[in-house]
Amino acid sequence: MTSMPPRKQALGLLAWLLPCFLTAALGAAASINAGSFYAELARPDWAPPGSVFGPVWSMLYLTMGVAAWLAWRERGWRGMGHAAWLFLLQLAVNALWSWLFFAWHRGGLAFIDVLLLLALIAATTAAFWRIRPLAGALLLPYLAWVAFASVLNYATWQRNPQLLG
Repeated sequence: MTSMPPRKQALGLLAWLLPCFLTAALGAAASINAGSFYAELARPDWAPPGSVFGPVWSMLYLTMGVAAWLAWRERGWRGMGHAAWLFLLQLAVNALWSWLFFAWHRGGLAFIDVLLLLALIAATTAAFWRIRPLAGALLLPYLAWVAFASVLNYATWQRNPQLLG
C-alpha cells in the first residue's frame, strides 16, 4: 500500500499526527498548574526537572504519529485491524493521566492509569511491529519513557500522601 500518491500520504500523516497532538493539548489543559504543583512535591533524587517533560513529550507525540502513519501506509486503516484501535485507546489513557495526577491530584489512580498505559503501549508496539518493524521501533522510546514515568509516579505518590491522596 506504500505506493499511494504523495498527497494522500501527506494527508494521512496529518491525520495521524492530529490525535497525538490533540492528546498533548488535553494533557496540557490538565497541566496548567503542573510546574508549581510539581515543584511542591517531594520527589526522588533521580526525578528530572519539570522543564524536561515538555520537550520529551513533544518528541514522543511526534514519533507516535509517525509510527501510526507508517503502519497505516503499509496496510491502510482496515488492514491495521486492532493496531489502530490500540493506538487510539492508548492515546485516551495517556490523556487521562495528566488529569488524574496534575488536575485531580489522585496519585494512586494515576499510577493505575500509567500501568494500563504501559501495557497498551507494549501491545501497540507489538502490533505495529508486525505490520512494519520501523513503526514498532518508533514506539520504543515512548515505552521506555512511560516505564520510567510509572516508577516516578509511584515514588512521588508514596512520598506525597497529603498532596496525592
